[in-house]
Amino acid sequence: MKTILGVDLSLTSPALCIHRGDQFNFSNCEFFFMTKFEKYLYKHTILHGETFVDYSCDSERYSNIGQWVLDIAKFNNVDKVFIEDYSYGSVGRVFNIAENGGVLKFLLWRSFVPYEGIPPTVIKKFATGKGNADKQKMEEAFLEETKFDVRDVLGMPAKNWNPSSDLIDSYFICKYGEQHERERLETERQGAVAGVNSVGA
Repeated sequence: MKTILGVDLSLTSPALCIHRGDQFNFSNCEFFFMTKFEKYLYKHTILHGETFVDYSCDSERYSNIGQWVLDIAKFNNVDKVFIEDYSYGSVGRVFNIAENGGVLKFLLWRSFVPYEGIPPTVIKKFATGKGNADKQKMEEAFLEETKFDVRDVLGMPAKNWNPSSDLIDSYFICKYGEQHERERLETERQGAVAGVNSVGA
């Protein structure tokens, strides 16, 4: 049984989705997120929220977020981590976002936790059929597929997107990663079988 972790990394609302099992199913998923709003720390069987740890500088902030992801990955014996990669059309604090991602990747690498980045356009197309889908389309795709209303569960107002959109993104990152990993392993298995057959021929 494989355990896959999908990470939607963010400076203000990072979210994680863990899936356990050989075939992807929403019922096998568990979610984690960080937020600065205590009102979203509603206790739910599959949603686990916590507030940010205080930090004195950006480096400590990145370290706290990265260590949070790593701790959850190790505690749950995750086999592989899939991270939404950088969006090259991003504007704003792009260097901070990159540094945050770099710290996480370093911590995973140092702890021998396998990880892989997935372009945001790939995730959006996988979820909705369109690589430029907005948050609304991603939410609609998630609701249609899971029938689980994150916004309603957390009591979020209609105009707010975080942390619901981050949790939704982490779900599709995890789902894509699980499928990608399953296909990779099947390809390797078929290659091994073909190699054995060619030797015995």
